[in-house]
Amino acid sequence: MKHEAQVEQLRKIFGYLDAGETAMGDAVYRHHVSDYTSPDQAGREREMLFRHEPLLIGLSCELPNPGDYVTDDFSGVPILVVRNEAGQVNAFINVCRHRGARVASGCGSGKTVFSCPYHAWTYDRSGRLRSIPFEQGFESVDKTSNGLRPLPVVEKYGMIWVMPTPGGSIDIDGHLAGMADDLVAFGLASYSHYETRVLRARLNWKLVIDTFLETYHLSTLHKNTIAPILHSNLGTFDGMARNLRMIGARKTIDALRQRPESEWDLVRHSALVYVLFPNTVFIMQGDHLETWRVYPGDSVDESKMHVSLYTPEPAVTDKARKYWAKNMDLLMATVQQEDFPLAENIQRDFHSGAQDFVTFGANEPALAYFHRSIKKTLGIDTA
Repeated sequence: MKHEAQVEQLRKIFGYLDAGETAMGDAVYRHHVSDYTSPDQAGREREMLFRHEPLLIGLSCELPNPGDYVTDDFSGVPILVVRNEAGQVNAFINVCRHRGARVASGCGSGKTVFSCPYHAWTYDRSGRLRSIPFEQGFESVDKTSNGLRPLPVVEKYGMIWVMPTPGGSIDIDGHLAGMADDLVAFGLASYSHYETRVLRARLNWKLVIDTFLETYHLSTLHKNTIAPILHSNLGTFDGMARNLRMIGARKTIDALRQRPESEWDLVRHSALVYVLFPNTVFIMQGDHLETWRVYPGDSVDESKMHVSLYTPEPAVTDKARKYWAKNMDLLMATVQQEDFPLAENIQRDFHSGAQDFVTFGANEPALAYFHRSIKKTLGIDTA
């Protein structure tokens, strides 16, 4: 985020602190419980949001060299992303064109070819079919038209985006409308990947994201963990096309009032929470970055997610590794011991018939904005 934008946000935060206020939406928003429980809506989300929207696969630092690759199947489509010898990233459906086996798993480095574990059909970094064992048995097979199926992929702002449906293209600047200045200022291309963990939870994927979209609950649910660090029920909010940004203030932020505006540093004294539509929560946490890439699970009541921590510099010393491990462990403990147990009960009780709606207060504008963005994309009435 540019410095002048940081100063603007800090002035808002100081105003809210002085007045005992926070960013407010237009009104209370009543949100249908069925949005978290309807199998029909879940099917529409899988098709429209997780097949036909750009999805963040990771940061560029996870594929620094030619032959580095990652795989991902959380969207329902098996995806292979690899950096080629020209330094560009390619994305493919991770399925052999012979009998449909996956040609790669996990992640790795230094790959020049991907060989199917079933019959050893082999593909290069550009997806071209290079060899077929006992080729005389496949004389009519045209290698040039039987490479791995390519997927639209874009690398920009130190991030890699893939659309899990072949054909078409990705307008990433249109998709990230209004966010370019922030992303450029963060300098993500220079970050290092520390760790990614996979979590599964018994709650709808949108309810996972909801947990990040208000600070109203900090003083109660997180009174011993996060509340001593961040102000409760205080922050700024900005909608950016279908994306959003909310900023929570650390309790160290008041110290900036004693310094000239030229020295104000919002990032160090806040938690900047972004939702990159449709399913990524991106949190700049002062001295590191967290990403939560959240997907539907096997049912409407389940979710799965990649949780990643990135650092400004590689963790090459024992001291650095211990510091970042402590940060990751604290993050996991807070979510798994406080947020998810409560949210899983909420998801379960959505089926009880207790209510048709949940209520988002005017002091929770990010929640209403996030769900309205989804509904508009799905063609559902937002009233």
